Parts: sequence; C-alpha cells; structure tokens
Amino acid sequence: MEILRVEHLCKTYGSKETLVKALDDINFKVNKGEFVAIVGASGSGKSTLLHILGGVDKPTSGKVFVDNKDIYKLNETNLAIFRRRQVGLIYQFYNLIPVLNVKENMTLPVLLDNKKINEEYLNELIHILNLEKRVNHLPNELSGGQQQRVSIGRALMNHPALLLADEPTGNLDSNSSKEIIELLKLSNKKYEQTIIMITHDQKLALNADRIITIDDGKIISDEVVK
Repeated sequence: MEILRVEHLCKTYGSKETLVKALDDINFKVNKGEFVAIVGASGSGKSTLLHILGGVDKPTSGKVFVDNKDIYKLNETNLAIFRRRQVGLIYQFYNLIPVLNVKENMTLPVLLDNKKINEEYLNELIHILNLEKRVNHLPNELSGGQQQRVSIGRALMNHPALLLADEPTGNLDSNSSKEIIELLKLSNKKYEQTIIMITHDQKLALNADRIITIDDGKIISDEVVK
C-alpha cells in the first residue's frame, strides 16, 4: 500500500543569475513498511528533500502526497497537525529538550497533541530502546547513543506515517551507530514503520530495503537492495 508519493518536486533558491536548483523534478513512491535510504554527497539536495517530505520546508513546485493527502494544500494549522501526528523526525544532533528527562522528551509529541499517553506502548519502547535505567535522566546525563535512542522513541510515540531520519548516526561512534541502525530496522519490522533515512554513507544505506541516490538535485538511481 502506497504511503508516500512525490510528483515533479522542485526547490529553487535565488533568481536569474543566482538561481540554484536544490531539487530538480523529483518523482518516487514509497509503500507502507518500506525502509528507504536516500544517499548523496553534501549539497546534493537530500536534506532539502527530507525537510519537504516532513512538511518543514515548502517546495517551489510539485506535490507530496502522504496517505493520499496533498500536504502542501493544507493550511498552516493543518500542516502543523500533519507534522505532529504523521511525521517522526530524527536528527543528527538529537534535538532533545535539555530541561526534560527521557520519559518527558519521549512523550512530548503526544502531550502537544493533547492526547492521553499510552503507558503500555511507552514502556515497551523504553524497554526496546534499553532506557529503563535512564527514564529520569536529563539529556546532558546521557551518552550520544542514548540521546539518539530517546529521539527514536520520541519519533515513534505517535505511530507516525513516516519516520524521517537525517544522518541519524552522523554524530556517533561506530558501536553506537550499529545500535541505532539495528533499532531502526527493528521498528521497521516490529511496527511496520515506514522509514526514510538520509545518509552520505553508502555502507549504512545497505541496511535499507531500497536506495535512492541523489546528485545535483536529481534522482540518478533507485535500486532495491534485497
């Protein structure tokens, strides 16, 4: 079942002589439960694409459909609701709230949506992420790998349609990186979580089901890995 469809997506900056095409006629589809890696060098347009998929940055032209909804036809209020409910974002630098502990950081998206916390699901995630002994710790009391685990938990709390990971291991050592990738794969299998991961690391991308390569704002290959 199709969860994401991107049609003729373009993003430009500047005008006339200074015009830069960050994305140039991007087209692809993603099915529910797929784990897709988008790879490319720095400046290839992959992070711009991720931000547009997540409703964070608007395209110059083209369409993004999530669950058959054209997200850029939504008004600002509904777009904010879409971001909160349908998108889980994982960043390279974790972006945790420094004054909130592990549990509070993880449940923040649910509370912002005025929803009741599903304690059973929260405890299951805390267990899977191996954070049981850390629930009352603040981010500055955690290692980089632990902070990234918290940000995965936060991203999964609302059962998003899309989990978008922007260089999720970019700030971690190799052991923590392996751990984070295994957790993403586990969430993909256990919860049928659709994941789109941005990385410049080809080796890391091989953990996905499919690799889309971007160069100069264009898709140059789209291959199924396994």
